[in-house]
Amino acid sequence: MSSSTKILIGLLSGVLVGLFLGEHAAIFNVAADGFVKLLQMTVLPYIMLSIVTSLGSLSFAEVRTLGLRGGAVLVGLWCLALLFTFLIPLAFPVLETASFFSTTLLEQRRPFNFVELFIPSNPFYALSNNIVPAVVFFFIFFGVAMIGVERKQLALDIFNIAKEALSKATKFVVSLTPYGVFAIAANTAGTLNVDQIARIQVYLITYTIVALLVALWVLPGLVSALTPFSYKEVLGPTRDALITAFVAADLFIVLPILIQACNELLERHRLVDDRTRALPDVIVPTSFNFPHTGKLLSISFILFAGWFADAAVPVSDYPRLALTGLLTFFGSLNAAVPFLLDLFHIPADTFQLFLATGVINSRFGSLLAAVHTVSVTLLGSAAIVGSLHFSMARIARYLCFTAVLTALMIGGLRLVFNHTVAGSFAGQELVYSMRPLMTSGDARLIQQTDLDNNTAAPAGSLIDTITKRGILRVGVFADRLPFVFTTRDGHLVGFDVEMAQLLARDLGVKVEFIQMQEVGARVPRALATAQVDLVMTGFPVTAPRASQILFSEPYLDETLAFVVKDELRQTFSNWAAIRELGDFSVAIPELPYFIGAIKARAPGLKLSVLNSMKQIEAGLAKGSYDAVVLPAERGSVLSLLYPKYAVVVPEPGTVRIPLAYPVARRDKDFAAFLNTWIELKRRDGTIDALYGHWILGKQAGKRQPRWSIMRNVLHWVD
Repeated sequence: MSSSTKILIGLLSGVLVGLFLGEHAAIFNVAADGFVKLLQMTVLPYIMLSIVTSLGSLSFAEVRTLGLRGGAVLVGLWCLALLFTFLIPLAFPVLETASFFSTTLLEQRRPFNFVELFIPSNPFYALSNNIVPAVVFFFIFFGVAMIGVERKQLALDIFNIAKEALSKATKFVVSLTPYGVFAIAANTAGTLNVDQIARIQVYLITYTIVALLVALWVLPGLVSALTPFSYKEVLGPTRDALITAFVAADLFIVLPILIQACNELLERHRLVDDRTRALPDVIVPTSFNFPHTGKLLSISFILFAGWFADAAVPVSDYPRLALTGLLTFFGSLNAAVPFLLDLFHIPADTFQLFLATGVINSRFGSLLAAVHTVSVTLLGSAAIVGSLHFSMARIARYLCFTAVLTALMIGGLRLVFNHTVAGSFAGQELVYSMRPLMTSGDARLIQQTDLDNNTAAPAGSLIDTITKRGILRVGVFADRLPFVFTTRDGHLVGFDVEMAQLLARDLGVKVEFIQMQEVGARVPRALATAQVDLVMTGFPVTAPRASQILFSEPYLDETLAFVVKDELRQTFSNWAAIRELGDFSVAIPELPYFIGAIKARAPGLKLSVLNSMKQIEAGLAKGSYDAVVLPAERGSVLSLLYPKYAVVVPEPGTVRIPLAYPVARRDKDFAAFLNTWIELKRRDGTIDALYGHWILGKQAGKRQPRWSIMRNVLHWVD
């Protein structure tokens, strides 16, 4: 039985075991990690020795030829990768959407440090921290320097012996591949979050199809059209490495296997001599440090994120995206993608979607990266030894077949998505179907339009009064998403609703929610006359309010932002651009703190003061406002209800607004108790959990166990 057959059996059996066991397949995680680390163990030393021995045995003229011709091949493959990257958006259907608030809106981007990545001030630090580009640069530098060293052969002989030993060690580890692939496949198939992947199926499917097209035809077909190698020869000898790279989602671990496979192909066609036999030993590890086709195809996520967030990148910006993406993708994708999202003014919280797609796309990207490495090695070697053949007939057949195949796949995907995915955005359903995270949700709302009837203030401690009464009276405004609002079935829910229920539970009493009609002077009066014990409704702290009522310590901060029509997102991205708008009309709530903050930063804006959230929401529903000043946390929820709007936090600097719970000025003891209680809830994780649920929109309740045959079909476990 061949090695490839064993690997495929391991892959399929691992998937079946994972589907059978479900989350219990996590027991294979140790074996999967151990196998990957075994492969990693010999890779970096092998690459170091390969570079030094290969470059050290060449002449300066040969190194120059290698750099020029190999570089030309690499640039050509980059252009091909970018072409298919920019074809991907053609498959996306029309979609209207928005998202919850994300703290990534507020994060400052760390600048990309190209020098730090590639030039090691301390090579030993780069080695110990696995900074591969810096390590490779150092050993290329060292290998070129060895060319002019006398008596270098002694050192090269020692390095070659060590490389041969590492090669044998690698072959032993590779012999364990069927078992390692089984463990990886079982763990992945059993623990993969299918619900998360379902949300981003358009990008997952499109990326997968295009990656397979490029990996299985475009690149090997190009090699076959330009070199003596046949299509089967390009993929055949390397299939074990390709499968391993796909399953492990790691190109690095298969580099030694790819080097050996390319060497064998070149030897078979007698395209190398004693001087050029080591070309793959140089080209493979060197090309690893440049963006490969799998990485460049990930630029398509920026286009997807723009489409998903209704902030599409215009075609005129494609050249800038290509150049910037190429430069930033020399580093980590997890660092480059947020930078590109920010550069093209796409909501930063879409980066979470990138992390989710990585579960699948990283595997197809690694497969594509392995094929890219083989292609650049074979094309580069053929170019250096003069074996590239430019047959117009072969190239024309290749181009025609590629164009037809690409058109069929992209067009077919667009047709399928238009009939299965496109539709009305379910943002309102997403918001109004939210349920409490920690409480029962049985909130009683008392409608009371006049709070001046009862003027009897409590005699003595408010806590004693609440305890005797058996009821905590909480004042709310029922239209303060996401702190207090009413679901479609009439339930009062929200961040502060749950906080009030938890407070009542800790006091050993029940809770009543009293709906207040106006902000103004009604809140101080309601507290002074004991109509309510406190107000819990996302209430901002301001200096004028603090002169009338007593506030608890802040429990959250909000961020001043603009809710703007999608086409104005870039206009409101920084304060300088906002000031250039002149007397542009902007709606703003009747809050002196908000009004003062805007006037201080953009005094020319024409502010239309609105006295209620109902008025704001009505204007958003009709599209009457171009921009509304609101906290980003609340505006993000409103953008789910009205997806033609987006949230923008202008730069530089952010304006934070604290939220606290107002009590009557006489109730200092109760305020002190609230301060202690808030601190306890902060320390036990309650506030963080509620923030994640109501503000960030994380899934409420307990996560359902992963579907598995053992659980859901045979019912062997609960």
